[in-house]
Amino acid sequence: MPRLSGKVALVTGASRGIGRATALALAKDGASVVVNYISASSAADEVVAEIGADRAIAVQADVSKRADIARLVKETVDRFGKIDILVLNAGLLWQKGDLASITEEDFDRLFAANVRGPLFTVQEAEPHIPDGGRVLLFSTSLAAFSMIAPNYLLYTATKGAVEQMTRVLAKDLGRRGVTVNTIAPGPIGTEAYYVGKTEQMVQMQSNIAPAGRLGKPEEVASVVSFLAGEESQWVNGQTVRINGGMTVG
Repeated sequence: MPRLSGKVALVTGASRGIGRATALALAKDGASVVVNYISASSAADEVVAEIGADRAIAVQADVSKRADIARLVKETVDRFGKIDILVLNAGLLWQKGDLASITEEDFDRLFAANVRGPLFTVQEAEPHIPDGGRVLLFSTSLAAFSMIAPNYLLYTATKGAVEQMTRVLAKDLGRRGVTVNTIAPGPIGTEAYYVGKTEQMVQMQSNIAPAGRLGKPEEVASVVSFLAGEESQWVNGQTVRINGGMTVG
């Protein structure tokens, strides 16, 4: 029997990139999956088709908005009855966040997507997460990278907030066996990653890891799948950096 058989996973931002790879990995391990997306309906439908309509549905929702969060959770529970695995992958990668450039609008938009959205999705979903469930948030290895560029100030601020939320939620939800961990990838070769980057920038970031390459979405998804299973029960409140050695220690 597959290791996640009988489990229900809700993956936000699951139509592309790491979210897509995660939805497919969890489904391969036996879970039923809700594929959340904000605008890429055809891409989300492709993920559902690959998993099978008997074990997957696509739900449009902007998880930076409370009403959309409530609807997403309701549609998930209406279809599958519970949420064993909550993967909060949706978020914005922002590369224009240096001190001189930040606006209040940028701040509000980024914190709404990367902090407020995950927090209130956990709050909305928590009554439907059985004892022993899993909550997985997303940060970035840039939060621990000493060569961080000034333009990532705003982005890493949001991810620092996520890592602190993880520490506290792990204590709170851990009382009933629900683990809360954060995945913090390094540079991963997704469609979103390449936006705004020159070939030289990509090569430079590829060289940061000892292996001299970018990570793959599937390499992140495999760690998510492990943390979603019973084998990871004693991993709680941790930030897991998946970056091929870009940061160590």
